[in-house]
This record gives sequence, structure tokens and C-alpha cells, in this order.
Amino acid sequence: MNNKWKSLLAAATLLTVLAGCGSTADSATGSSTEEAASSESKTITIGSQSSDAQIWEFIADSEAAEKAGLTLEVKDIDGGPQLNTATVDEEVDVNAFQSWAYLQSFNEQTGAELTAFATTYLEPMGVYSDKYTALEEIPDGAIVAIADNPSNASRGLLLLQAAGLLTLTDDFDALGTTADIVENPKNLEFVEIDDTTGPRVLTDVDLALISNSVALEGGLNVLEDSLYYEEVSEDTKNNINILVTQKENAEDPNILKLAELYHSKEVQDYIAKEFGGTKVAVQKEISYLEE
Repeated sequence: MNNKWKSLLAAATLLTVLAGCGSTADSATGSSTEEAASSESKTITIGSQSSDAQIWEFIADSEAAEKAGLTLEVKDIDGGPQLNTATVDEEVDVNAFQSWAYLQSFNEQTGAELTAFATTYLEPMGVYSDKYTALEEIPDGAIVAIADNPSNASRGLLLLQAAGLLTLTDDFDALGTTADIVENPKNLEFVEIDDTTGPRVLTDVDLALISNSVALEGGLNVLEDSLYYEEVSEDTKNNINILVTQKENAEDPNILKLAELYHSKEVQDYIAKEFGGTKVAVQKEISYLEE
């Protein structure tokens, strides 16, 4: 073989080798791109308010969220109906603020099908007073401030019954009202208030029924400052707080990761430190609330 043909053969061989290398490089690049795409974090928008929003801001910045492959965006929306409406309208993927009873009331009144997928905590409602230091001191005809929304009003009445101040009908439920009182030995009188104003009306009434998130904002600790407060039990399970999403997303694996994040040690340690033990962790299946 002369030198000319030897040179042509060498060139052809080199082109073949280079083409093979290029194909391998393209394949490796494609594989890397696919791996990067598969490892991209899932973005979930969470609607919340007050101290709950604070907790989810912490979770959004936590190592636990990063390890779970989630990017959490927290949208602070003021007001329960507004938060649920934003979830129905898919402005947020999940909301974190309400009790099981509140969700049932909202769905029943609006025809919505929002769905709870995890429990978070019981935040005890308390009976507060600026005038008295014990239930035994409450006078006949005492004026009681009660929430103007159905779920918190019924919850407040159940709390008064547990405290021994009145008796309700046997079939009293999450939509029960003062009309369902069958015994009122102290002749308590009720005045409805926007339940977010509870701490501010204490000087104007004898007793106020205040949820813990509102109490915290008013500088009150339910375990230390109330005359009486709820504890976790079969009687208070309707008051357990939950995470809520649209019905069709209730079993989405990424959505379900939020429950694991909330109950992680990192997050629970933060909650205990920030809120003085007033958000009592509850990790139960939703079926427990449905029983």
C-alpha cells in the first residue's frame, strides 16, 4: 500500500473514532440533563396566617424541606374563609390554619370539597378573664364574649360545658349554638365578637373564649393565663388542626411529604421553643377524626 492510501485510511479511522466519542458525549450530556430534571424540587404554595405562617416560613427554609426535594412558597392570607377560598380557586396548593370542625363547617356551608390529608396539632382554646382568677369566682349573669363564626362558637360552648359552667344538648355538634344550651346555672349572657379581637375585649366582658393563635398575638399563653383550657382527648378531636388541599391532590406524594416535614424533630423543636408548648403536636390518621 502506497503512502497516499495509508494516509486516507488513517484519516477515515480517526473520523470514525471522533464520531464515536461525540455520540458518547451526547449520550452522557442527555443522561445528565435527565438526572437534573428528575432531581428538580417540586414547588408547593402554602396559604397560612399568623403563627402558622411563621412556622411554615421556618419549614420552607429548613434542611428537611431541601432533603425532601420541596420548594415551599408561603402566602400569608388574612382570614379563614379567604384562605379556604384561595385553596378552592387553586391560588394555593395547601392551607395550614384550621381545625377539623372549621373545615367541615366551611365545606357544608359552601359545597366545597376541600380535603384534609394530615393532622398537625391541638392549639387549646381557653377561657380568659381580666376580672377573675378562678372559675369559682364567676358571678351570676356574667357576660361572655364568644366567636361570631359557627365552628369556634360551638367549640367555645363545649369548652364551657367541660368547665362545668353549662350543659348542652346530647346531639350538640360543630354547628351548635347558644340555642342548644339546656342548663345555664350561672345565667351566662353571650355577646358575639370577631374572634380575632378576643384579647382586646377582655376589659369589657367577664369572660372571653379565645383560640390560642389569637391569644398568642395578644401576648397570652393559654397554659399560664387562662382559667381553663382544652386538652387532647376524644372530646376535643374536632379541634385538632389539619393540613388541607384540593380533593384531587389529597394523595399526591409531594403534598403528603408536608406532614412528615411538620412532625420532623427540627420543626417540632422550633415550635416548642417559639410557642411555649401551646401547640400540642398531634400525629394521627385522618380516619381518627372521621370516626
